[in-house]
Amino acid sequence: MQFPHLHESVETMHVGVEPNRSYYIPRPVNRGEPERVLDLNGMWNFRYWPSFGRAFAEGMPELRAEDFDLIPVPSCWQMQGYDQNQYTNYNYPFAYDPPYVPEDNPCGLYMRTFVVDEAHKGMKAYLNFDGVDSCLYLWVNDKFAGFTQVSHSTSEFDITELLEEGENRIAVLVLKWCLGSYFEDQDKLRMSGIFRDVYILFRPGNHVRDYFVKTPVSEDLMSAKITCEFDTTGPVMIKAMLLDPENKPIARCDAKDGYAEFALENPVLWNAEDPRQYTLFLASEQEVIMQKVAVCRREIRDGVLLFNGRKIKLLGANRHDSDPHVGAAVTQGHVMRDLMLMKQHNINAIRTSHYPNAPWFPQMAQQFGFYLITEADNETHGTVSCYGTYDSQYDDFHLLADDETYAPVMLDRVQRCVERDKNYGCILIWSMGNECGWGVNFEQAGRWIKERDPDRFVHYQGSFHAPKSRQNDFSMLDIWSTMYIDFPYIDEYCTNEENVRPYIQCEFVHAMGNGPGDIEDYMAQMEKYDKFAGGFAWEWCDHSVYMGTTADGREKYFYGGDFGEKPHDGNFCMDGLVYPDRTPHTGLLEYKNCLRPIRAAWKCREKGIVELRNLRVFTSTAAFADIEWELRVDGCAVKNGIWEGDIAPQASGEFLLPTPLPEGNATLVITYTAPEDTQFYEAGHVLGFDELTVSEGAPLAPFVPEGSVTVTRTGTDIIFSAPGFRYVADTQTGLFRRMSAENRELLTKPMELNIWRAPLDNDMYAKQEWKRYGYDRHTVRVYEIDAAADENGGAWMKCRMGVAAVSIHKFLDITALWRIGGDGTVDVTMDVTRNPRMPYLPRFGLRLFMPADFADAAYEGYGPWESYRDKHRASTYGCYTTAVRDNHEDYIRPQENSSHWNCRKVSVTDGEVSLNAVSVAPFSFNVSPYTQEELEHKAHNFELEPCGDTVLCLDYGMSGVGSGSCGPQLREKEQLKETEFTAHFRLSISK
Repeated sequence: MQFPHLHESVETMHVGVEPNRSYYIPRPVNRGEPERVLDLNGMWNFRYWPSFGRAFAEGMPELRAEDFDLIPVPSCWQMQGYDQNQYTNYNYPFAYDPPYVPEDNPCGLYMRTFVVDEAHKGMKAYLNFDGVDSCLYLWVNDKFAGFTQVSHSTSEFDITELLEEGENRIAVLVLKWCLGSYFEDQDKLRMSGIFRDVYILFRPGNHVRDYFVKTPVSEDLMSAKITCEFDTTGPVMIKAMLLDPENKPIARCDAKDGYAEFALENPVLWNAEDPRQYTLFLASEQEVIMQKVAVCRREIRDGVLLFNGRKIKLLGANRHDSDPHVGAAVTQGHVMRDLMLMKQHNINAIRTSHYPNAPWFPQMAQQFGFYLITEADNETHGTVSCYGTYDSQYDDFHLLADDETYAPVMLDRVQRCVERDKNYGCILIWSMGNECGWGVNFEQAGRWIKERDPDRFVHYQGSFHAPKSRQNDFSMLDIWSTMYIDFPYIDEYCTNEENVRPYIQCEFVHAMGNGPGDIEDYMAQMEKYDKFAGGFAWEWCDHSVYMGTTADGREKYFYGGDFGEKPHDGNFCMDGLVYPDRTPHTGLLEYKNCLRPIRAAWKCREKGIVELRNLRVFTSTAAFADIEWELRVDGCAVKNGIWEGDIAPQASGEFLLPTPLPEGNATLVITYTAPEDTQFYEAGHVLGFDELTVSEGAPLAPFVPEGSVTVTRTGTDIIFSAPGFRYVADTQTGLFRRMSAENRELLTKPMELNIWRAPLDNDMYAKQEWKRYGYDRHTVRVYEIDAAADENGGAWMKCRMGVAAVSIHKFLDITALWRIGGDGTVDVTMDVTRNPRMPYLPRFGLRLFMPADFADAAYEGYGPWESYRDKHRASTYGCYTTAVRDNHEDYIRPQENSSHWNCRKVSVTDGEVSLNAVSVAPFSFNVSPYTQEELEHKAHNFELEPCGDTVLCLDYGMSGVGSGSCGPQLREKEQLKETEFTAHFRLSISK
């Protein structure tokens, strides 16, 4: 077989490929006729070589049947045991030398045979590849048929003249890298092969080649048209038939001069809340094409994004095609699982990051009700590091975007995206790509989109980094977009009247590990500014490869670096709202409630008047939610009811609670649930909730130690004892090293002052400062300590101490007063001064190591999910219980987890004896079988080993979680950075 070298050519990106067209699968007109599709999915013969340059130095090598393995198509060959998995965020996995790629270029040859049905003889045969990474050379019956690239687009070859009677043979050579790989530098596991469907379409000689459906809607929304422009391969009589959303035929017409039109009065308009579609049939003599049609009106008015005349918010997620078992070769089943989960968690929009998803994906999104930003397969992020270090000034970001040599490459990618998916009304915005910088190539591509499809909006975030050294033209951009921007920028943009474009964050609230923690702040800005049209969480799922289980049955998921690859970016791919198996992260639960469709606030707390706002744009509350309320005192329900009113879309209503409202530590929880079954969830599914403070509880009563406590001092020990307990304090730490009560040892190790936490992924940059100042290796120096019994029979211990690290200036001064009662109660107050030249603290509190028999906990505070000062909207204030082993969020890369914020009390018990903690102010606690050292130093969850103790952390405070792994650093209000504060805990023993 002849072998041209095309994969490094800018001039010849495609050979033998049909012009771009919309995606559709034609069907025979009459039942009983053979289907027009020959499915070529299945097992193919496969031969892998690690080096294209060596294997094909002299053309196609001679091969025998035994030289081949079998491989499923579609699949990614790395997931089938060939080559090596690799994860890199932006660094190119090869030398930067466009258009050239390494000669040691892994490649695979796919071969299979097929037989053309007798009924298809005389018809045109079009071979389709829906996705091949990175490029393919094609032979049919040993004759060269073509070449193509652009991994995530469909390529179609007319192979009619190459077919023979009887058995036919296809050979496909796929290369891991080609010129296109410079433009596919997306943040994902890099996978190769035929990863989407392969099939042959058999069609009459004259047929509809392409069509473009448009749905202009009048300004008053009372009338609309469905128009269709056709491109045919020859004279074709086309009969069009339109069905309404109830599948009833409502109109027919014959196309004339390549055009058909239907007029609609009182049209049913598609939207994400009510995604009803018309059905258009395009019939010719021998085949029929079916197209679902979403009739809608898109517009921008005064900088505000409108859909069907109303302001909308895009409550979105970025979604890659990714599965730990099949990689990028996802099926409709995989996608349906994702879309169902998104609907269950109030997500209404998807950005197809950073390439067009499978060609059937837009129809699924349209059917389920999602607004789409469909993105071209365009990313050249690696240019920022091609000179050895990350170019923080982005001067090199534009190397390819502003080089007209590559204008055809970038335009081709944009055109393939738009042409394939243009008939889906759910696509609100075309995105020209991701993280390529800015330049003439995007200006040209954007102008092409506006000419080809002026009714949709054009987006490209790379304009934010446009080089100041050139005169930039943003006229083709309808949307202004940023990523991970800090809050002041949004305020400035949205209040500046010169900014006439709607604003979105195409990536925000980076969901890596324990996070994100700043969602509600962004939601507040979204509600405040009409111009702020929405945001897309990064990202939907953790990317990983499933590697089986450990001997004790724990699942193993690998990420970057686990495969021995270089370069790699570690676990930066583990940044999803769901785990690889689609179990929701607590971050998704947080996101869900921040996206709740109804919000509540006090209108007049004294009179019990609550205001409800319906945030749905097209649906009244009675149609989608039952509204229930519950009054709680000290976390326990005391009264509840149902509000049976209705609130129009984007309107407000009120309801009145029975008065008088309860006193004490009282809250009101208002829950919104589905009134009936839907295709996404069952009746009773919680859509979201609000929690409002009714009244504050009484302060903790002062502690007056009484009894007959004996104080003795031996060496470095201070011993406090009374009938029922014996506590031993260490004069060198100022803390208790032993505590026994009720014939129980309460501590297995000495109590510790605790300022460190196992770094979160979102502590990626903060931890560097924390470690620089020794927070992870701090030592305590006690300057003064004294203890004695008091006049009431209790006892006290007072100490003054400092906290520092080797070679580092002291960063904390502490004066602690411990008071011990005859019943074993211990009350501690610590007055703390923090050195203001040091960074904010991860946390401040006490760490207790208790016997593992203390295996259960009960608490009054925020639960049942982990909660932090900036991540607690998924939880409510209540009374909860948990087993210690269950109080662990099993992040694949271990880190701080499962703390509970704003607690009033906690008890840890062995079933007979309990250690109880309260405080004068709400506090956080964590109880775990793992130490923070274990969480910090183990790379994977399946490597974790329980320490053999129950580890109880009592925290005066802990810094928030934020989204600093790829976003603004933790907001100052969420940092534990007071220069002076007082921490208090009261410990008691009960049976």
